[in-house]
Amino acid sequence: MTRHAPPLAARAAAPRGTATRRKADGFHGQVAEVDLRQLRVFRTVAEHGGFAAAEVALGKSKSSISIDIAALENRLGLRLCTRGRSGFALTAEGRMVLEATEALFADIAHFQQRINEASGTLTGRFCLYVPDNIQIHGETVLVRAIETFTTRHPAVFMDIRSTSAREVEFAVLNGQACAGITLNPRHAPDVQATALFHEELHLFCGRRHPLFNTPESEITPAILAGQRMITVSGAATSPMWDRLRPHLTFAAAAENVDSRALLILSGNYIGFLPQPFAQPLVHDGLLRRIVLDGLQLETSFYFLARPNPETGLMLDTFRAILEEAC
Repeated sequence: MTRHAPPLAARAAAPRGTATRRKADGFHGQVAEVDLRQLRVFRTVAEHGGFAAAEVALGKSKSSISIDIAALENRLGLRLCTRGRSGFALTAEGRMVLEATEALFADIAHFQQRINEASGTLTGRFCLYVPDNIQIHGETVLVRAIETFTTRHPAVFMDIRSTSAREVEFAVLNGQACAGITLNPRHAPDVQATALFHEELHLFCGRRHPLFNTPESEITPAILAGQRMITVSGAATSPMWDRLRPHLTFAAAAENVDSRALLILSGNYIGFLPQPFAQPLVHDGLLRRIVLDGLQLETSFYFLARPNPETGLMLDTFRAILEEAC
């Protein structure tokens, strides 16, 4: 039977540069490393509900994120989301791509897990989130655990990200992190929390503060009540602090250790810092510890993990090493 070519008019009717043409020229079902990177960016943006909200989680600027999303849209030939004055929203195609992305990364993790089990060698990416205010000074248990884990399993790509305690929990919950270490986490039914270690916080003032040269015997609870205090997380406590707290004047807030130290060094505030962090500043004459009958706070760090068969072997291995280091 003789085959006839489509009429010229029908061929001319297909507009140039359509989505179909772009997909044929760009994406043929073969996934490259750059595609995986851009898909990870897209997934994080979708999970956070916008470019600006994803900046901290990705460690990238909003403009850089926008470039990645635009490149992915061009690669797939699809409009994945709308952004502008009306806010951020996924398109119908974007929701389909997000669903396919989740399935793809789950399949990749499952493949890595099966290979690990077959070979007895851990491979893949281990993404660990830690809070900004975790102590890294000196020979800490986390440093020892990372040393042991990465020495025994050199094929694992170690990815450590620092963010707020709230973001650590969020990353573990949504699967963005394999595991996290954070302070006094809130209870979540799908997340396992393993107590690790405690950290003592002491009260300090800066060199410019009026209490810096005040004799210790003259610093009383009444004197402290007249000072401007930096707020303290409700989870950090001690018997003396519970008695003293209602009488204090809280005049500033700082989420992590560095920003808290800045406020204290200004000379206008007093606040709590971990002793290992503050010790070099005390040695240099920039800070002074206010003892007041041994006033101190204690915070607890936990290892967070959401049970996942795809990353279970890697997760259990790191947790066992971390518990041993503690």
